[in-house]
Amino acid sequence: MRKSNNYSGQTLVLLLVFVVIAMLITTAVLTMTTINSGATDKVYQGTTALDIAESGAETAMIKIIRDPSYSGETVAIGNGEAVITVTGSNPKIITSKGDLNNFSRRVEVTVDFTNNIATVTSWKEIQ
Repeated sequence: MRKSNNYSGQTLVLLLVFVVIAMLITTAVLTMTTINSGATDKVYQGTTALDIAESGAETAMIKIIRDPSYSGETVAIGNGEAVITVTGSNPKIITSKGDLNNFSRRVEVTVDFTNNIATVTSWKEIQ
């Protein structure tokens, strides 16, 4: 008399379960990677917009030293632009807004001129 094997097919079912679990884990990892990549790009663009604003402020300081009546301009820097505004007489207040795609950051620099020497008394990011 032959014994019947009630376990035939269990290996196939277990294999299918493991394959489904592996596919779910792989999909989750790919989704997380895509989300993190997008977030990293946004942080990079925000930081680059701040760099552009600071470059605009530095450009303004150089131009003020060369021409004390300099009042500002829009300067293309890399893939973005800096919108520079200079107000005041002494101290002069330089406001530079860096724009890159949909990101904007602003810095405000206060420069004091005494005996033809420019001294930065304040440098801060503003809203």
